[in-house]
Amino acid sequence: MTVTLEVDEGVGTVRLDRPPMNALDSTTQDVLKAVAEEAARRPDVRAVVVWGGEKVFAAGADIKEMRAMSYEDMADRAPDLQGAFTAMARIPKPVVAAVTGYALGGGCELALCADFRIAADDARLGQPEILLGLIPGAGGTQRLARLVGPSRAKDLIFTGRTVTAAEALAIGLVDRVVPAGEVYEQARAWAARLARGPAYALRAAKEAVDRGLETDLDTGLAIERALFAGLFATADRETGMRSFVEEGPGKARFD
Repeated sequence: MTVTLEVDEGVGTVRLDRPPMNALDSTTQDVLKAVAEEAARRPDVRAVVVWGGEKVFAAGADIKEMRAMSYEDMADRAPDLQGAFTAMARIPKPVVAAVTGYALGGGCELALCADFRIAADDARLGQPEILLGLIPGAGGTQRLARLVGPSRAKDLIFTGRTVTAAEALAIGLVDRVVPAGEVYEQARAWAARLARGPAYALRAAKEAVDRGLETDLDTGLAIERALFAGLFATADRETGMRSFVEEGPGKARFD
């Protein structure tokens, strides 16, 4: 399998494993979608790490495969391409990308699907599709602009240049830069901490932020109100409030 899911103590690691560069060909995209959907529905997965291994996150699509495709071929394939990445973005649990080596093209787009990105200090990220006479097609034009703003997104997309981990941190493309040997460890620690949290509240928080960004403020506030009120029907809300009253803040243990 080119993508696997391993679960340990509530943390699911989605592991890309297509040497040497984890190129995301159509078969890998399909497996990625299936694995993301599995992580979404499994109750023993409470947070997710997306990880390409110690050397590389993912260096993009399989260019040899794409070169052989016609317009008709890609018109048929593009919905499945985007669908695989959308499945990752819509996992209703915290997701962190552990970025080592290169995250280019589809690799960068996959990292954009996470809620949080931890990068190695020697990582390189970018959207070089323009150098192939293309544009990003797995969500890059949309998710990158929402994350770093339209001007910075256009700079990266128009030029196709790659950025260092330091620049990626400065523009908000990644959230933390750590020594290369610590990337997975720190990503897993972030996920493990949230895996112990209230699952329904975390799901609601993610949905409120993500859906709110797609609409106007009034609609976003309505989404927030509905999700906020709905949490009063959960056992986690009762656990959290009871613990706060009886033991003080930050001591609740959620199942």
